[in-house]
Amino acid sequence: MRIKPALSKVYAAYIAGKIKKWHSHAASLQQATFRYLVKEARNTAFGKDHGFEAIQTYQDFRDRVPVRDYEALRPYIDRMVAGEADVLWKNKPRYLAKTSGTTSGVKYIPISGDSMPHHIRAARNALLMYIHETGKADFVAGKMIFLQGSPVLSKKNGIDVGRLSGIVAHYVPGYLQRNRMPSYEVNCIEDWEEKVDAIVEETLRENMTLISGIPPWVQMYFDRLSARSNGKQIKDIFPNFSLFVYGGVNFEPYRLKLEQIIGKQVDSIETYPASEGFIAFQDSQTEKGMLLNLDAGIFYEFIPADEFFNENPTRIPLEEVRIGENYALVLNTNAGLWGYSIGDTVRFLSKDPYRLVVTGRIKHFISAFGEHVIAEEVEEALLSVALREEIRITEFTVAPRVQTSAGELPYHEWFIEFETMPSDMDKFRREVDQALQRQNVYYYDLIQGKILQPLQIRPLQKGAFIEYMKSRGKLGGQNKVPRLSNDREIADKLEQYCLPSHA
Repeated sequence: MRIKPALSKVYAAYIAGKIKKWHSHAASLQQATFRYLVKEARNTAFGKDHGFEAIQTYQDFRDRVPVRDYEALRPYIDRMVAGEADVLWKNKPRYLAKTSGTTSGVKYIPISGDSMPHHIRAARNALLMYIHETGKADFVAGKMIFLQGSPVLSKKNGIDVGRLSGIVAHYVPGYLQRNRMPSYEVNCIEDWEEKVDAIVEETLRENMTLISGIPPWVQMYFDRLSARSNGKQIKDIFPNFSLFVYGGVNFEPYRLKLEQIIGKQVDSIETYPASEGFIAFQDSQTEKGMLLNLDAGIFYEFIPADEFFNENPTRIPLEEVRIGENYALVLNTNAGLWGYSIGDTVRFLSKDPYRLVVTGRIKHFISAFGEHVIAEEVEEALLSVALREEIRITEFTVAPRVQTSAGELPYHEWFIEFETMPSDMDKFRREVDQALQRQNVYYYDLIQGKILQPLQIRPLQKGAFIEYMKSRGKLGGQNKVPRLSNDREIADKLEQYCLPSHA
């Protein structure tokens, strides 16, 4: 056996043992993290403003530190961005991760010297847990590609600024540098389409074994590889490609299309990285969900999702979560985010160990009539029918249609880009609607009570979502289209891409 795969198996066994130990003492480990965070931040501006010196218990913390989103925490973040030290965490941030906010414009998420290593370790541990469980390690000897943002960083008052994926690109360990693709020069290309074409040329004849990225952008890469190779499938271009690592969106809507162009099934690892912290990763090919990352410098809190917008919602630590309940995720981190609502909702599948799935976004839902439909429900409804009927979906999003013609009931409007169109669109539409009624009892009641009419589908032109993202300057990288919205902002812009007979 080659030396690198052999050594990786030994190291994987060591790391797997450590992770198992963490999860056998999850509650005490979270308490230790809580004490560490409060102690280290006592002398920061935030710590002084919120009486960290007097905090002894979690109840003390809840009494002093409210749950905040980015806008509410922004006065402190703006001071950090201006170059002030010891604001939310000791010293200045090591980096500012630049992200796009829907209401905040550009957001700057602090990454400290203490938090940065946890981003790297978690990505490494996801691969090591895969190696330990499956015994498959040959991929570490081949070429690996990470479709990511540019590693070129700017400076803001002495602090490096860039996209998280671009920042992480500077931390690829030395033993993987020779395996890493694309080259630094190609990775620095800002225009996404130009970059993908350059990556295709650079990787076309390489021994690619691992490919990582957000599924819709990996699909774009595969499509261009295939076109460049006279329609070959990926398995014929990269015969040793065996592992796909992804995050950012649910893989299931893309699975059929990706497997078709790949030409074979490959193992996959789901990850849950965010600028705020690396929250979870898939640790098993046989168990569902992702393992909560307890070695993250993060003290986790949870709010039942249906209470999130209440004046005094329930707020609990990890050991009090219940399996099957939908929670809004709240983070306290060693980069200085306190009571921070990341905006995601999660649901635990098990507590020994703690495994979860991401169910959607707090602000990405439809509740124009009190139905509170979430992303997990629309994805399950659509995919359950599409899989049964062998219909492939490229991308989709859903919005309410409140204003309708006289005498017409309002409805949910689904904008879908099909890879293969249903032979009977009306039958497909009815079956998806019935599936959604089974997923959400409030939606069922509204349909049965004649408050809403069944959903309507607007098929879109091929490439519609890519063109839409391009029009917003958000093509590629970490950008993704929300699966559903409670307003018409996205829907109204997509109408120009409807197929003529459905416009």
